[in-house]
Amino acid sequence: MSAVIDVAMKRGHPGSGRKKMRPVLKGRQVEQSALVDVQALVGDAPLRRDLLIEYLHLVQDKYGYLSSAHIAALASLMRLAQTEVYEVATFYAHFDVVKEGETPPPQTTIRVCDSIACQLAGAEQLIGTLETSPSADIRVVRAPCMGRCDSAPVAEVGHNHIGNADASVLLDAANQGHIHPDTPSYITFNQYVESGGYQLLKRCLSGEVAPDSVIQSLDDSSLRGLGGAGFPTGRKWGIVHSFEGPRMMAVNADEGEPGTFKDRHYLETDPHRFIEGMLVAAWVVGTEKSYVYVRDEYPAIVSLLKTEIDAVRETGLADHVEIEVRRGAGAYICGEESAMIESIEGKRGLPRNRPPYVAEIGLFGRPTLENNVETLYWVRDIVEKGPEWFSQAGANGRKGWRSYSVSGRVNNPGVKLAPAGTTMNELIENYCGGMQDGHRFKAYLPGGASGGILPASLADEPLDFDTLQKHGCFIGSAAVVVFSHEDNMKSVALNLMEFFRDESCGQCTPCRVGTEKAVKVMVKPQWDVDLLNDLSAVMTDASICGLGQAAGNPINCVLKYFKEDL
Repeated sequence: MSAVIDVAMKRGHPGSGRKKMRPVLKGRQVEQSALVDVQALVGDAPLRRDLLIEYLHLVQDKYGYLSSAHIAALASLMRLAQTEVYEVATFYAHFDVVKEGETPPPQTTIRVCDSIACQLAGAEQLIGTLETSPSADIRVVRAPCMGRCDSAPVAEVGHNHIGNADASVLLDAANQGHIHPDTPSYITFNQYVESGGYQLLKRCLSGEVAPDSVIQSLDDSSLRGLGGAGFPTGRKWGIVHSFEGPRMMAVNADEGEPGTFKDRHYLETDPHRFIEGMLVAAWVVGTEKSYVYVRDEYPAIVSLLKTEIDAVRETGLADHVEIEVRRGAGAYICGEESAMIESIEGKRGLPRNRPPYVAEIGLFGRPTLENNVETLYWVRDIVEKGPEWFSQAGANGRKGWRSYSVSGRVNNPGVKLAPAGTTMNELIENYCGGMQDGHRFKAYLPGGASGGILPASLADEPLDFDTLQKHGCFIGSAAVVVFSHEDNMKSVALNLMEFFRDESCGQCTPCRVGTEKAVKVMVKPQWDVDLLNDLSAVMTDASICGLGQAAGNPINCVLKYFKEDL
């Protein structure tokens, strides 16, 4: 009997108390060829967890999609669970994940923006024309705002953008490969230095200027965060510096709010004014490392920033801080500071619950200074010209300058630098050349999709922080979209809610379910007003972050100001 038991033990008999050895490990096996492919792309770069998204970009750029084999190989190379890599890859819109057995996407993809400014400019007709054009090698995809609302409608062919897009031009570019990459003309390092650039930074590094004096200048100027939240900049710098180091810095260049493109404008024209502001901030606060998080829709900016930051490094002006430029991957939610930090760490862009705030526990658990591009862009001028130069620029009792991104039914859209507190009527008439021919001013978004919708009757309100809340709106990043009598605000609100539904990270139920349910109600000919009011209240009161909290603003404004459109 003992001999039988012994044989059973050796063979892994079910009753033996010993598991039978598997010929292979559980789960998807790593293909050697895929592992070779991924290793060749990554090269000798460090296999840190926070670089996962960067390496997914390498694979996506090379092959045009992410296969299951390459995901498994990257997971093996980085010693991560395949599910961990897969959940990150599928979270971001710009990664095309192809499961085993699925057909890879065509070689060329045309992405057409269908956000509100492009909708006004004929995006639906453009998409319809492209979708009916016979071509098996071209895929047409709807995409959210690409940050080029002043040249709507906008489309992306490959990874290059075409403004004022026409179907024939897009199809020719896709079929023939006649794709002209973005080539911004900007002030280079040498040109910037010749015009007095980096003198402030040199004075800081030499000890001629004290950190406290820089913070005091920012406080006296009344500069507030121009990414949308409006927190006083000098106070934020002081708070982060008060926490024990090492400290980090995260620069938000992920402006994804529909209608916003001011940061792109400044980075594509005068990037070193921003870079100097960032380096001064790192010196004042004492940050060891700075990450510049750039939205993936700005490929030319990623390239020029790397080039120009290298030029600064060669002079030794950036020796006090390590700098990395990171690519986003298509997620509006990563404009929220904590979601951006999660993405920089190589994870899904899920907003964090607060407290603690990122100023205390941010990147990699360290105190983190988070600023957007335009905020840092103003640092040099404020310190060199004096805080009064900035604070006294406001209008209608407001302080400072504002960069309004204006698009929609105006003759001259674009970034309009104007005194904070400028009114909508003044913007249209004095900065935008008036309304387009045949269009009468009806309404406007003062702060992009999340800032609400205001009627023309309220176009004499100062456009600035804290001036529009009484009307159920806010200015945010000053993304202004102008509508005319030809535009139905019910349709506008639906477009904005569809954006929120698509861009919700899905982490919290009020936002995930609320935005989807709201769209289903809003597509019906007759709105269920009571239900929409309930959905708006729940999203506002119970969502984790600003996306869900502001998603109900378009609904509320239509019900309040545009009942004739219902």
